[in-house]
Amino acid sequence: MSATLSPLRHVRGFDVVKPLSIATMIAIMLPLVLLPLISIFVFGTNKGLGSFLDALTQPEAIFALKLSLATSFWATVFNVIFGLFAAYVLARYDFWGRNALIVTISLPTAIPTAVAGFALLLLWGPQGTLGRLLEPHGVRLMFTGYAIIMANIFVTFPLAFGVIKPVFDTMSRSLEEASATIGATRWQTFWHVTLPSLRGAIVTGALLTFARAIGEFGSTILVSGNLALKTQTAPLYIFSKFNEGQIEAANAIAIVLALLSFGIFSLLFLARDWLDTE
Repeated sequence: MSATLSPLRHVRGFDVVKPLSIATMIAIMLPLVLLPLISIFVFGTNKGLGSFLDALTQPEAIFALKLSLATSFWATVFNVIFGLFAAYVLARYDFWGRNALIVTISLPTAIPTAVAGFALLLLWGPQGTLGRLLEPHGVRLMFTGYAIIMANIFVTFPLAFGVIKPVFDTMSRSLEEASATIGATRWQTFWHVTLPSLRGAIVTGALLTFARAIGEFGSTILVSGNLALKTQTAPLYIFSKFNEGQIEAANAIAIVLALLSFGIFSLLFLARDWLDTE
């Protein structure tokens, strides 16, 4: 005869561990995350909204924000397309060297961003392995907007792939097989059956890639040249203005980037039901 056992409780009545655990978590986050974020908003508004808007609407600040948005967008487009293709190939086919490719794609996560920028310079710079071949033809990639896109692609390379591939690995192939049995081509099956199932992973990967790219600093400062109104992104603008002692100007852009990142991750959290791929 079986008996139904009610779930055991560690504590009956008031659970003192709950408030202590929450308080400990907040106490740890306070000096490491919460207070630094709050400080930029407090400093940015202590001279009034007019001073903040004046710093934000300077031509150099507007250009830096636009450049960051544009380069991050194109890096995101490339990495989502590549991540989708690579995830499909590595999830659907088993071949020699497959694990090595997965490790290679994931490698930029562990490589310092300064190393990434230096590596791009050694390859595509004026004296680089490939750059010296392009220089006589008047083609220069480094110290241009293209270099910033390449740097963003490098540092965010694994993000979209890392979100999309696990969905491929756990996806039931019954619908794809059913589609094939009724005469659908491989492309039709992918477009009408597989791709809709990856909606959430694609959007998540794109947002994570964009959020990471727009805040990239270490690699872009090496490959861009950090020229105001030419190749200076928002993080580089913050760095330059801080070094010049223009704290208000640096802080204004820092607030915008913080709000943008907060908005992206809030969207991911609030839309998690819509993004659910199950």
